[in-house]
Amino acid sequence: MDKEPITLASLEKLKEELIFLKEKKRPKIVAAISEARSHGDLKENAEYHAAKEEQSHNEGRITEINDIIARANVIDVTKISNDGKVIFGSTVHLENLDTNEKINYKIVGKDEADLQKKLIYFQSPIGKGLIGKNKNDLVEITTPAGVKKFEIKDVKYL
Repeated sequence: MDKEPITLASLEKLKEELIFLKEKKRPKIVAAISEARSHGDLKENAEYHAAKEEQSHNEGRITEINDIIARANVIDVTKISNDGKVIFGSTVHLENLDTNEKINYKIVGKDEADLQKKLIYFQSPIGKGLIGKNKNDLVEITTPAGVKKFEIKDVKYL
């Protein structure tokens, strides 16, 4: 069971979701199953089967979140002195050297990654290419879309 790095914000979000699933959603599903049971024959009871399926998904997510929390290695970059090095949890300000586009990425764990929000997985090609580099470094990263060249303009530990 490998430890998985996770940001403090992501851990808090997971804990909130876990509380919601256990304390709010689970009782509603149990009530729906009970209601559906009262309608008689379970073999042809679509409401019962739908509620049981929802229960299965809910319990699966609860198990998944518990596993993530158990393996969590919480990284709080705000407590680390910033020496300009790209690390897990840091926010990297880049300039694409081919298009002159400026872009910011935050390096995060897989459960938090969301490219639309500029949160990239540390094991993704760009994440791997940036980790360990320093402010003002020029990096060349091979991605599925081809080779991308960046200059690291700034690194922040937010």
